Amino acid sequence: MAHLCGLCLTLRDEHGQRARLVTNYDGLIVSVLTEAQSAVLSPRRQAGACALRGFKKADVVTAQAEGARLAAAVSLLLAAGKTRDHIADGDGPYRRRAVAVAASRIARGWDRAGEATSDGIGFDASVLREAVDRQTALEMTPGLTLLELTEPTETAVAAAFAHTAVLARRPENAEPLAEAGRFFGRLAHLIDAVEDLPDDHADGAYNPLLATGTDLAEARRLASDALHGLRLALAETAFENPRLVRALLEKELGKSVDRAFEGHPYAGVAVERGGMPLLPVIGQYPPPGQYPPGQYPPPPPGEPGRKKRKRPRHRPPRPGFGPELCLSGALVGCTCGLWRPDWSEWKDASCDDRCACSRNCDGCDCSGCCDCCGMCGDGGCCDGCDCCDCGCDC
Repeated sequence: MAHLCGLCLTLRDEHGQRARLVTNYDGLIVSVLTEAQSAVLSPRRQAGACALRGFKKADVVTAQAEGARLAAAVSLLLAAGKTRDHIADGDGPYRRRAVAVAASRIARGWDRAGEATSDGIGFDASVLREAVDRQTALEMTPGLTLLELTEPTETAVAAAFAHTAVLARRPENAEPLAEAGRFFGRLAHLIDAVEDLPDDHADGAYNPLLATGTDLAEARRLASDALHGLRLALAETAFENPRLVRALLEKELGKSVDRAFEGHPYAGVAVERGGMPLLPVIGQYPPPGQYPPGQYPPPPPGEPGRKKRKRPRHRPPRPGFGPELCLSGALVGCTCGLWRPDWSEWKDASCDDRCACSRNCDGCDCSGCCDCCGMCGDGGCCDGCDCCDCGCDC
């Protein structure tokens, strides 16, 4: 969250409120990579209350952090390229001239802003622009393989990942991070294609899996290979603190791959190049085998996979309240904050260091405070606790 909010606020501070629209989870990865190689390059500050954080304050990466600025530049340039691509294809509302003109103006502003930020940190913006343009050209070229279609995305992400080594003054990391970026770009492209497959099939829109005749089994194999290659590349990279990198790019990315493929409506369906799935399994289609290869009925009215769900009459209970809150609160209170997530710098530390109370006391005698208070307040050990008098003000 520190990197996500830092990216959002960096976009605002450098290019105004409208630039915050391009904030995305993929973009913050380069900020995380930069900090993992050199923590001093990602200073933190306290940000004010924000509606997206439930009007709470938070420690965020500052707009002066070079990793956050690289994340902002990449997000702006890719958003501009994607918008231009939608305009060229006439997707959805972009078919309307007024919308296309307004979107084109916004895209030019994002492109200029991305280039300005890129120049400030020594990143070559033309690499990303050329990758976006090449992607559009490849999608219009018949007979290509799936990996040929993912190449522009791989090249763009590789350049961004490698530049984090330049910002961190760790040139030895440039090559393995470029390799990691290629695999991450391939995974992002594959997962996006798999998730969009039902809607693209229903709408008759372009999808690299349909265009190349790649079924989900082959796409899953390519994704698994890319995930393995990414992990090997990260293992060759020298990090000061790799916890968050490994949590995001290994553990969470692996979960994303599983979610994209497991239970997919087109699992086990054969696909022919440039055509539709041979055995659609959603919507009102005839039984398998009724239509010979290459002859398919039009999608039924209503567009498969886009059925509207009725809203429940009664609002479901809000998460975070009830027995679960009591149980989790009791567990946290009993452990005094000993549990730490995988990316925490205190994950493998001693009990005293993992415990928020003893870590904040800086050597003063707070015996008994943890037992009566559970978790400490923001003001330090025993803040707001009146069940004991340990006499410390740390």
